Amino acid sequence: MPAPRTTTSPRTPAGRRELTPAEADALRALLAARAAAGTPGPARPAARPASRRKKSSKRKRPASRRPAAHERGPWRARLLLVGLATVLVPVVTVLLAPATSAPGSATVAADPAGLALAARSTLLQDADAYRRLQAEIAARRADLAAAVAAEQAARSAVAAEQGTVGAAAADLYRADATGRMPVLGLEATTPGTTSGVLYLQALADRAAGAREAAVVRAQRAGAAAEAAAARVAEAQEAVDAATAQARTLLAGVRETADDLGLDVAAQLAALGTVPAAGAQQERNTAALQRWQASLAELASAGIESPSAAELADPAALPDGFAPALDAAGQPVPGVAWAVVGNRPVTVLPAETVAAVSSALAQAGRPYAAGATGPDVFDCGGLTAASWLLAGYDLPATAAGQWAAATVVPASQLQVGDLVVSDGGTDVGLYVGAGEVLGASAATYQVGVRSLPDDARAVRVTLPAPAQPNAPLPATASGRGACGAPPPPVGPVSPAWGGWANGRIPAEALCSIARGHALRCDAAAGYAALATAFEAEFGTPLCITDSYRSMTAQQDAFRRKPALAAVPGTSNHGWALAVDLCGGVNVAGTAQWTWMTQHAGQFGFVNPDWAQPGGEKPEPWHWEYGNLL
Repeated sequence: MPAPRTTTSPRTPAGRRELTPAEADALRALLAARAAAGTPGPARPAARPASRRKKSSKRKRPASRRPAAHERGPWRARLLLVGLATVLVPVVTVLLAPATSAPGSATVAADPAGLALAARSTLLQDADAYRRLQAEIAARRADLAAAVAAEQAARSAVAAEQGTVGAAAADLYRADATGRMPVLGLEATTPGTTSGVLYLQALADRAAGAREAAVVRAQRAGAAAEAAAARVAEAQEAVDAATAQARTLLAGVRETADDLGLDVAAQLAALGTVPAAGAQQERNTAALQRWQASLAELASAGIESPSAAELADPAALPDGFAPALDAAGQPVPGVAWAVVGNRPVTVLPAETVAAVSSALAQAGRPYAAGATGPDVFDCGGLTAASWLLAGYDLPATAAGQWAAATVVPASQLQVGDLVVSDGGTDVGLYVGAGEVLGASAATYQVGVRSLPDDARAVRVTLPAPAQPNAPLPATASGRGACGAPPPPVGPVSPAWGGWANGRIPAEALCSIARGHALRCDAAAGYAALATAFEAEFGTPLCITDSYRSMTAQQDAFRRKPALAAVPGTSNHGWALAVDLCGGVNVAGTAQWTWMTQHAGQFGFVNPDWAQPGGEKPEPWHWEYGNLL
């Protein structure tokens, strides 16, 4: 319990009171925070197998210039500055308070967990900014393509007008005097030819006017072509500027990942995970603990991960590191060995550490086709999002990632490698011990699973191949994208994810309206259905019920025992059913009729038992898929 404050305190002759030990500690904490914020980076252990800082003059950097310390500074220093506001208030409070103020309120919030939270926020903000820049670049490129097409059309018009002018000029050059000026053929002795000559002169005058008009058109076409060329140059400049900005931002993300630190990365891996069910949760937890233990082992030995650039060449590693060797004694590019105790341990690039930690932090998150985060993913979206937080821009599909990265043999598979399977339709991140972390269409969540039998691997941190890797041959597994099982025949069980009915965590679902959520694939189908419905009727699709937790099922059964299902048996408890209103709830209305004709296109059906004449008519009740 903090000691009570006193109303008076001793003061020095100069009018300043002496500091108590607690106040002195608080002041030292403040000065330490200020010093850390003003130094080039966090303090490094004095003894370690390798030091990146020692080799900073030889260290390879991304193409864009790394900002100077006064321009950017390491992210830890910036985060400490942010945290300084929270530190400064309690410190000043202690200094201004009487001598018996409570100690311990001035601790700098620079622990690994706090830094991990701040780092994740920084990385997510930078990644979001990078995605916005990529969208801007795409728009700029579309503008550039339109400008190039306009210039080509203008150049074609110039060529056509110049051809017209040239042909007319050539005809005029080849004509004799009377051909150019027929009026010269008038003779007083032959008055009968006057009308013919004057007619020819009128034609010549008209041709001269046409030539002059062609010259004017050619001049205008030339001016239009020059203006179009200027627009092309402007559009190209805009593309180049946005591309350079994106490159600089991506390099900054990589720098942040490079300076993350193993202690912070270990904490980062545990942020944001969503509880899974049963054995899946055990497997996710075991993978996380295995990863954190490996980082802690390196950190306790004073080893920090070099950058990917420093580990790319096994023959030119930083001091204190040795080439990692596979079972055949061949060097493994992109990683290294360091000695802990009396045995070698594998050291991954700092960027790989950041990517793996970011991926593990998504364990339990929901799956949805085409999703790239930050809360919902498909398989390619998860790996792309994780590596973007490490400073690498990958395609968002498994096939695109396979094509863009460097293939590694199975004997050299390392943690962080992308594992592609099912003929290039599924991808995950290797997390060691024969396991892969991925977003699965079979379980509808991000989770750890066994390494597939047909796995092929690529390493992101190595230089990209000169030519894209050849597509993987199709397999006969029958699975779809991200391991989706083959389409079922007939009704299927609504159970999924390993959870019990009504026990699905909210974080594993996707919102469809305020207070309503479904499994993410059902939510995507509902969103498309709602869009089509509103386009047809001009009003939003009305919903009264969606996922029902066990508590909500029990409440509904208590209030409406004749209508509500027995708790634990409702398909609402699987987050696969909705109850609708706004006309859909009455059979025979235009809204209900439209739903019966079109809802199936979006995956929703009014089950047989709920249709008019069914066992329990409920025209308002619609389910995602043909459920048991």
